Amino acid sequence: MRRPEILTFLLTVLIPATLRADEPAKVSYYKDIRPIFQQHCNGCHQPAKPLGGYITTEHAALFKAGEREKPGIVAGKPQESYLVEQIRVHDNGKAEMPKNRDPLNPIQIKLITDWIAQGATDDTPASAKAVVVDAAHPPKYSAPPVITSLSFNKDGTRLAVTGYHEILIYDTERYELQSRLIGISERVQSIAYSPDGKKLAAVGGAPGRFGEVQIWNPELEKLLVSAPYTFDTLFGVSWSPDGSKIAFGCADNTVRAVDALTGKQVLQMGTHADWALGTVFSQDGEHIVSVSRDMSMKLTEVQTQRFIDNVTSITPGALKGGLMAVDRRPMKERRMTKVPQDEKGVFIEKVYDEVIAAGSDGTPRLYKIHREVKRVIGDDANKIREYEKMMGRISAVAFNADGSHFAAASSLDGKGEVRIYNTETGAKVVCQGVTGPAYAVAWHPNGQLLASGGFDGIVWIHNPVTGQLITKFTVLPK
Repeated sequence: MRRPEILTFLLTVLIPATLRADEPAKVSYYKDIRPIFQQHCNGCHQPAKPLGGYITTEHAALFKAGEREKPGIVAGKPQESYLVEQIRVHDNGKAEMPKNRDPLNPIQIKLITDWIAQGATDDTPASAKAVVVDAAHPPKYSAPPVITSLSFNKDGTRLAVTGYHEILIYDTERYELQSRLIGISERVQSIAYSPDGKKLAAVGGAPGRFGEVQIWNPELEKLLVSAPYTFDTLFGVSWSPDGSKIAFGCADNTVRAVDALTGKQVLQMGTHADWALGTVFSQDGEHIVSVSRDMSMKLTEVQTQRFIDNVTSITPGALKGGLMAVDRRPMKERRMTKVPQDEKGVFIEKVYDEVIAAGSDGTPRLYKIHREVKRVIGDDANKIREYEKMMGRISAVAFNADGSHFAAASSLDGKGEVRIYNTETGAKVVCQGVTGPAYAVAWHPNGQLLASGGFDGIVWIHNPVTGQLITKFTVLPK
């Protein structure tokens, strides 16, 4: 290029770009702002729980006024937007929102402020705009949902079943739908009633976007807690014996526990090397046992958040696949055992606990959670016994109320199986009439009924003594 042409190029391209260097880059609602709301705001500001009368799950709702009668957003005017006022960090390092959580970081606050200043437009692609799903617009099904989890309440009068965007509550007299607990998670992976039966916990989320913990008052159909964690779905929810905490596994390989009243995290363990899919508390609530796709079962101390031990063997090849399900055996009487505290041979007493674990290799195994002998390479010293292999992979296991039997659900190549095993002898009963892949099992509190379900959206109710199918119903709300 000749000198005049070079000068012209610099004047028309490079210099204008330099002059615009101080202007904020264009902020995208879909790529930049929406993920912030999903992670930090939607838990308290959604149709099922509109704290302060304000909703952040829909773009149009962001401009509306809540109970304070101030518009959440005024396009082009962040200084007049109540949302900006609420997320602003004060001199004491705190902000009004997110409520009872750490403030947004400066980058996130600037993104929201710049987006509002730029007009607060919605650039969500048409193909990504989801249909509104809430209590006023319940999910519509063209086919029954895949059942991933089931749970009876304490007195056995209600059975909770997972659906799409919701938990469905059925009475157990006629198995008629009583209520629908609709939240923001597209997938509800795991549910469990609290020990006193008054609350219902659920974990799930939206794959690749967010994970969510929900805690409901099912009788009032009221969402008490909605807390986002990680950027993918959550799995394997369990309650502490006193009902004060819930634990769950995550697709970021961590195991976490939160306060059941506030949803605030109280534990995070990151020793697993793959997705953590199941959790259960010890009888005394001092430990959490977790299972993972990494083919291990691990023991974590709740108070210190400290990883204690691998419950299963660490020898490569000892297990043939990932673990997907775990449950603690109810013990008729609370027994204590002495376990080594350190390599010097100091022993301490621990509550004697047993758990059943199963997964990809289709073989249920019973383990004690505390090691009583020194670890030796190649051992699997905590294993008590293993049971006859089932078809395919086992997705769920559950003990009955006295721990004398446990049920397991498995699937392979479009088929499923539900079995009941005698914990001590290994004798089995095969449940009749299972028509498709089975992913969930739950015992009625009286031990005389077993509910199971899976891919085809049918809940089967069996007699656990004979395996006879008593009744079944399809989960397909109208």
